[in-house]
This record gives sequence, C-alpha cells and structure tokens, in this order.
Amino acid sequence: MFRLLFVILTLGLSTSIEDHPLRLSLCEIEYTSSKQILSINLKLFLTDVNEAILFDPYSKELAFCQPNESAQANKMLMNYVNQFFYVKTNRKLVALKIKSKKLSGDGENTALWIYFEHQQSSPLTSLEIKNAVFTDLFFDQNNIVYVHVNGKSKSLMLNKKTSVHQLKF
Repeated sequence: MFRLLFVILTLGLSTSIEDHPLRLSLCEIEYTSSKQILSINLKLFLTDVNEAILFDPYSKELAFCQPNESAQANKMLMNYVNQFFYVKTNRKLVALKIKSKKLSGDGENTALWIYFEHQQSSPLTSLEIKNAVFTDLFFDQNNIVYVHVNGKSKSLMLNKKTSVHQLKF
C-alpha cells in the first residue's frame, strides 16, 4: 500500500505537463503523547489553491510566501480550508491556526505547505479527519492522509465520495 502511494505521489509530483496529471493533496498528522503536540502538515498544489480561492489557477494576487504576500492571503486561505478540512481529537474540533507556510517545487508542480500545531494534553483516544479540499472543483481529486500516532502509522485516501474517516486508539 505504501509503495503504491509512493509511486502515485512521485508520478503526480514530478511530472511537468501543463496541468499536474493527478489531482492530489497530501496531509500528514503526527502525535506523540510525550510531546503532547498534534502537528498537521497540509500540502496543496498552488494552482489548485488559486483556482479554489480566486478562480484563477495562475493568479499572483495572493503571492503566498513571497515578500509581497497579500494581507488577506491567510484569511482567504483559512476560509477555504475550514470549509473542506478539519481534524477532531477525542470528538473535539481542533481550531486550525497557521503556524507557518512554505512553497516547494516549481512551475505547475509548485506546492504550498501549510503547518498547524495543536496542544493535545489529554490522551488521544480518537481522531477524525475530513479532507475534501478541491473536491468542489475536481471530480477526480484524491486527498492522501498519513497519520502517525505514538509510532504507529495509518494511510488514508479521502475523496468526494469518502471525505471523512475516524480512527480510534
């Protein structure tokens, strides 16, 4: 399973044609009880972000992670993300606040990484993830989620039909 996901990601993130061939996002969630921190990393193609927020995949208006980044960029980004993405720990919604962002890749394969952290002081008994980003735009959007909790890992493939998954520990 991990090998197949790696191949899909490698092909989808390394091919450079006009539109990236696979509609993917990647989310990695990690929790270690000794640190009591839940980290959430969300990787989105920048053209998809611009399409979702501004209806123009090639827009430079928000200029994420650039010196001229729009004052409204984070607000507009979080308005979109909060409609289509959430994490619940022990049935409580995690309030997502951007810790940091960065860009990676180039051209059509430029990705926007968004990093969130949440203090999780009570033991983690359940985790619910909704990842429906870009499913409103693309019928073939798939959202890969890797969850690492206290050294154990699980991978999920979420999409328009199945956008929510719950794990119990």
